[in-house]
Amino acid sequence: MARLTEADVQRTLSVGEVAARAGVPVSTLHFYEKNGLLWSMRNSGNQRRYGRGVLRAIAIIKVAQRAGIPLATIREKLASLPSDRKITMADWEILSTAWRDDLDDRIARLTRLRDQMTSCIGCGCLSIDDCPLRNPGDELAEKGPGPHILDPDE
Repeated sequence: MARLTEADVQRTLSVGEVAARAGVPVSTLHFYEKNGLLWSMRNSGNQRRYGRGVLRAIAIIKVAQRAGIPLATIREKLASLPSDRKITMADWEILSTAWRDDLDDRIARLTRLRDQMTSCIGCGCLSIDDCPLRNPGDELAEKGPGPHILDPDE
């Protein structure tokens, strides 16, 4: 981690200030930093200091997490942005566009799942031969009798 001069420290935020302004616990900041989502510097007393742009990065992380975007994907996208400036509206547009297709795909899959569940609720046990949720097209029949779905070796 880079060391800061006293002049630099005046333009940065402490971990407590970032946590308070971003509305997250300090432990969350440490977790994000450990997982490569955030970056910090150290002052002469070896205390973490954050540039003000970290607040926008935290907001993006929180929105993306709420949308169900995996942390690895968030990290990858944040790493693709220039590190020498604050995240801009144009950056957010690039990030959100990249995630939109994934969200649309997940929405479609969840909608299909919801619609398929209706036909299974009447049975309750999910043990019919051609269950669209657990055994579409009776694919498990090819493996012979027995609880293949529950078999830990499968």
